[in-house]
Amino acid sequence: MSELIEGLPDAVALRCLARVPLYLHPKLELVSRSWQAAVRSHELSKARQEVHSSEDFLCVCAFYPGNTWQLYDPLRDLWITLPILPSKSRHLAHFGVVSTDGKLFVLGGGSDAVDPSTGDHDGSFATNEVWSYDPLTRQWSPRASMLVPRSMFACCVLDGKIVVAGGFTSCRNSISKAEIYDPEKDVWVSIPDLHHTHKTACSGVVIRGKVHVLHKGLSTVQVLDGVKLGWTVQDYGWLQGPMAVIRGELYVMSHGHIFKQETEASKVVVSASEFRRRIGFAMVGLGDDIYVIGGVIGPERLNLDIKKLSDVNVLTIGSERPVWRHVAPMTRCHGTIMGCTQLRI
Repeated sequence: MSELIEGLPDAVALRCLARVPLYLHPKLELVSRSWQAAVRSHELSKARQEVHSSEDFLCVCAFYPGNTWQLYDPLRDLWITLPILPSKSRHLAHFGVVSTDGKLFVLGGGSDAVDPSTGDHDGSFATNEVWSYDPLTRQWSPRASMLVPRSMFACCVLDGKIVVAGGFTSCRNSISKAEIYDPEKDVWVSIPDLHHTHKTACSGVVIRGKVHVLHKGLSTVQVLDGVKLGWTVQDYGWLQGPMAVIRGELYVMSHGHIFKQETEASKVVVSASEFRRRIGFAMVGLGDDIYVIGGVIGPERLNLDIKKLSDVNVLTIGSERPVWRHVAPMTRCHGTIMGCTQLRI
């Protein structure tokens, strides 16, 4: 086998390639077959960690077009389109999405596609399928299925493992089951059930090293005090609305403002009145920034059209006078956001 770079040991050459940003990897692969193999290898992933060349991205999937994901590179203000998620469900919706170990994970959910001739929903309401995407190999892979099919559930990463809890197995059947996934072993294990369910979707955030499960319309929060200890119920009276975590602190968009949510109090950070007419968007934290992505506007009394957005607005937390700014809009996805998370590679 020829050397990757003439005159250099392959171990040194890999450390050179590890410094090349992800968006240029397709061009590196054009050099030779050996470079293509190196760029897609686990050795390159290790080398990137060794030379501290990790990159942070946002991963976004919208209703249009179905099962399509894009990565946003904030350093270069550009969008990268991923291969289509190979799920059997058209327009997969109400799934969980997280990242760990340098990979994107898409879990559960069901089809949100509608048969245009009958108006019937196409396919299942909830599945237990799990997919991971490796940005270095640029491939989706099926992983061990969850123990319970679920949609509209809480999904978080805790100490490198994925915790899922609650949700629905059908449109009427909410569940309290919870489980945890080890990505290295590709194994799911049951953990104690939630104390209660609710007939609305639930979501999860990790704050100060603990998973917090919130149900829409409920003031109580269920906190995982340890995988073996199970859940406690707290009534913090937190604001309802889209949430993002920045540097371990929780921020909520509510009543036309962004609030910093303390355990039992909230503080206004900045106005978010421009988003009052915008629904179906994602709000997510990355670094010191809050991103508001996509969504739709309308319909209105005098205009029945629904405007599908690809816009991205960003707010830097901690600056003296936080001001919203625009960055590059999504190039492929638009409309209601189905899933959004951050990814470190």
